[in-house]
Amino acid sequence: MRASKFEFEQRFWIIGLIISMGFFLYFADRVNFAAGLLSLLAPTIDLDGARGIFFLRLIFGAGAVLIFLAALLRTWATAYLRTEIVHDSSQHSEALVADGPFRYVRNPLYLANLPMVAGIGVMASRLGWLFMLVGTWVFVYRLILREEDGLRQSQGESYRAYLKAVPRFWPALAPRVPSGGAQPRWGQAIGGETIFWLFGVAVLCFAFTLNIKLTWIVFGAGFAVYFIVVPLLGKRAAASGTKL
Repeated sequence: MRASKFEFEQRFWIIGLIISMGFFLYFADRVNFAAGLLSLLAPTIDLDGARGIFFLRLIFGAGAVLIFLAALLRTWATAYLRTEIVHDSSQHSEALVADGPFRYVRNPLYLANLPMVAGIGVMASRLGWLFMLVGTWVFVYRLILREEDGLRQSQGESYRAYLKAVPRFWPALAPRVPSGGAQPRWGQAIGGETIFWLFGVAVLCFAFTLNIKLTWIVFGAGFAVYFIVVPLLGKRAAASGTKL
């Protein structure tokens, strides 16, 4: 079942709620995901010993890498789709973008949400990590169904041809459609996706320092930047009359 208009408009907050609920599940499962994974892979290791802490840091570092990969994919996609479209609460079906990562997969922005929550989830419990990943997957899939329906109605045969050529969610190894000739705008893309880069920095900070207070400060900085930079980019685009 496709997402409702309300769900689409509030998608940022709903994904944030899914992540928050995942952390809340520490009340039901008090074992951290990284600790649980390490215990599963190496049952005899002392988690409080030097080797145990070293490998825990590696797992947290791997979580940061997943977030950075997600941020990279989102930035690449936003360079072509534009920040003012990506972060707009309204649904945009007036144009079809088939450049950059959109030549390999139809929904690179939604795809990027999975490694992002998997990376953030290493700081949650085992149950919390699973909840974040499954909850995000189900929600973004419903968002995809809504967007595809809108594009199918507005773009007609051109979008149907694109549907047949490009995978919905799992990327092709080679581009499936020729480039449309659009030029990427990297500056606004990096600015609009800074929040996700900072999320990666936050988890990386934890991997190095194991200081949860510092980590939450960096997470907070990511949200602060988001609520400052994204509106500014939107106003600049509106003032210059930027369109897809």
